[in-house]
Amino acid sequence: MLNGVIRKGEYEWELPVGFIPGMHVPARFFLSDELIKTLEEGTLQQLANVATMPGIVKSSLAMPDIHWGYGFPIGGVAAFEYDSGVISPGGVGFDINCGVRLLTTPLKQSDLAKKKEILDNLYDAVPVGVGTRSSLRLSEKQLEKLMTSGATFAVDEGYGNQDDIIHCEEQGCMKEADPAHVSRKAKTRGVPQCGTLGAGNHFLEIQVIGEIYDEEAAKTYGVEKGQICIMVHCGSRGLGHQVCTDHLQVLENAVSKYNISLPDKQLACAPLTSPEGKAYFGGMAAAANYAWANRQIITHQIRNVLTRMCGIDYDDIRLVYDVAHNVAKIEEHAVDGKMTKVCVHRKGATRAFGPGCPDVPADYANAGQPVIIPGSMGSSSYLLKGTDIAMKRTFGSTCHGAGRVLSRSQAKKRIKGKNIRETLGKAGIIVKAPHDGSIAEEAPDAYKSSSEVVSVVHNLGISRLVARLEPLGVIKG
Repeated sequence: MLNGVIRKGEYEWELPVGFIPGMHVPARFFLSDELIKTLEEGTLQQLANVATMPGIVKSSLAMPDIHWGYGFPIGGVAAFEYDSGVISPGGVGFDINCGVRLLTTPLKQSDLAKKKEILDNLYDAVPVGVGTRSSLRLSEKQLEKLMTSGATFAVDEGYGNQDDIIHCEEQGCMKEADPAHVSRKAKTRGVPQCGTLGAGNHFLEIQVIGEIYDEEAAKTYGVEKGQICIMVHCGSRGLGHQVCTDHLQVLENAVSKYNISLPDKQLACAPLTSPEGKAYFGGMAAAANYAWANRQIITHQIRNVLTRMCGIDYDDIRLVYDVAHNVAKIEEHAVDGKMTKVCVHRKGATRAFGPGCPDVPADYANAGQPVIIPGSMGSSSYLLKGTDIAMKRTFGSTCHGAGRVLSRSQAKKRIKGKNIRETLGKAGIIVKAPHDGSIAEEAPDAYKSSSEVVSVVHNLGISRLVARLEPLGVIKG
């Protein structure tokens, strides 16, 4: 038993009010007995720190992929009452709207005789790595429009179709975006990077659906066993990172201006309704829209490669859904039996709205929102569905991935990228990356078990398994 921690159920643990001074609500986290062995020192302190912030409602939450982050733990979820609560970049993260999208194709594994050649062409079409530049050259006016309208901008420019918009969270656009709160430096960083994958844990992966757990939901989402899919994981690139950096400096000063007491300066925040809070929210939403446009342009590049090499039609490559991580949103949730306007921070967490929620696409209404949980290069990824239980217990939220157990520097010291490439190759998984160091950083051993993480949220009922996807070819940034 962890000191001071109360076990509430097989997968649920609580840090009660009083675990640290100043907590307004309890903190709860979801882990199996196996995953609790991976809990990093200090992570629960971060989770408890969030519970001290002004206006927080119900509880500070952490998903089973919890690990150490800036301010909030990664995997953290917290909702703040709109009129009395705060907004914090530490509850969103530096890579604003680092999200995942899943594309289906009419292809089967037997159609991938030229898998390496296909992967090579995808690698050439989608720029990867630190500081990569896109062939797309946005004007300042176009960038402003992109930050205002998100994925819609990309589709209007010919990078996709209207079905793509329907199957994006928020329809690929946060209406609260205000590019006026995106600095010149952030815009300069963003202009050459739209349509690029970036580095770190970002990836483009060719996958095959290995198992269906929920036939009805799978049919609703248009997925079937043996189908070839493409998963893309990336975010707002340098623009989003700069937005976070810029506003952190402002909000660090706002803490004293509004007499906010915090146990950790990394939780710098401002009241949601304050000028500083509104400015950050507008800039964050603009960066989120940039990320949706980025993934949309990458989708177009993928479609062009597959249509050319596999003889399939552009529109046969269908977007199942695009989910956002690292974002704060204004939503309504039940608090003390009353629907309440709150700002939900999901930092390394996925929205998981249940059946019938108005924000779920109409063609998915009976199943609930698709939830996409990526694995770690050599491990399985999963498609799940949102649930009513998530709406009641976690502000409609679930995990977002496997969650790290080794930092990137630790992974590079312990693991050789060349060895990982060779091991995965023997298992039939081709890996392409700018250098072996980027493979080592993101090696499967640097992460928790994706299947164990997904098992926890499935058994809790905050999202339910629909399908398992296995990697065949991976492009790492």
